[in-house]
Amino acid sequence: MTAVPEEVPCLLMRGGTSKGAYFLAADLPAEPAPRDDLLLRIMGSPDERQIDGLGGAHPLTSKVAVISASADPDADVDYLFLQVAVDRPEVSDRQNCGNILAGVGPFAVERGLVPAGERETSVRIRMVNSGDHATATFPTPGGRVDYTGDAEISGVPGSAAPVVIEFPPGVGELLPTGNVVDDIDGVRVTCVNNGMPTVLVAATSLKVTGYESPRDLEEDHALAGRLRSLRLAAGRLMGLGDVSGSTVPKLTLLAPPRDGGAITTRTFIPVRCHTSIGVLGAAGVAAGLRIDGGVGADLAVLDPASDRVRIEHPTGFLDIESSLATTPDGLPTARRTAVVRTARKILDGTVFPRAVARPTGGH
Repeated sequence: MTAVPEEVPCLLMRGGTSKGAYFLAADLPAEPAPRDDLLLRIMGSPDERQIDGLGGAHPLTSKVAVISASADPDADVDYLFLQVAVDRPEVSDRQNCGNILAGVGPFAVERGLVPAGERETSVRIRMVNSGDHATATFPTPGGRVDYTGDAEISGVPGSAAPVVIEFPPGVGELLPTGNVVDDIDGVRVTCVNNGMPTVLVAATSLKVTGYESPRDLEEDHALAGRLRSLRLAAGRLMGLGDVSGSTVPKLTLLAPPRDGGAITTRTFIPVRCHTSIGVLGAAGVAAGLRIDGGVGADLAVLDPASDRVRIEHPTGFLDIESSLATTPDGLPTARRTAVVRTARKILDGTVFPRAVARPTGGH
């Protein structure tokens, strides 16, 4: 039987517009079942307030990164992302998280997995959830991670040091259904996978504007039902099977930009409406907008001379560099994807999980 620790070294970090607990894999049980039980107790789930753990009572603040040295010759570290449900005893590894990814490189240096450069450090990361790779570059003056700087991202107060995340060209299919547009119960969608399975939908096709607040969209029960049906059907079309217990694919509603960007978005994760947008979800949106005839191509305002796409979301915008190429079969494929994020170390110490519940019942 795997020994489960009663206390665990932990680095609490903000990565992009998310916050999570970062662990060395060696400090957690190797088997998923005892590991996940431990993480539920660490984060305080299931409890809608997560009052007895590190979680912040929202999917964006109930995240975990598990990191180890990598045996992959193209990576320095392996990064497993785990989404810990807030009000249910569930831990999912069925998706990546590009925001928490922003803290992986700094964590790897902090824990001695990767030596720091004298000015900046690049860490090659294998995202275990999908097998995809990314390279994070960030300042390390004097061989120490410097979290201070003047990079600003929407959804995060103040500024911090930039973390430049570059994704290599995708090796999978950008259009996993093989179609630029699919029809699901009369709704046109474009299904893309540029690091995160994502479904693009024009907001007006679901009888909303796409400019509503996240709370208003979450309280629209008719919309919630339509989104659920769309997501389940899209999951099957994308080869993901039954996604009723998964957080992917993500659904993103699209509307014309309002504040000088390329597109306005509202993204669901999968029921809550994101207060911003995830990095990998944004990568999918940016690539999808460049596909001729795709959903959103007629709504977007793109600069043909630039790879930069400014994606508007409920709390501001996210800038992402995105360009496409064409396969020998004439299909679009991702050529380049890069984004600037920030990360910050909040607390480095030891976390004490909630005690294992004692069985109740007969005398």
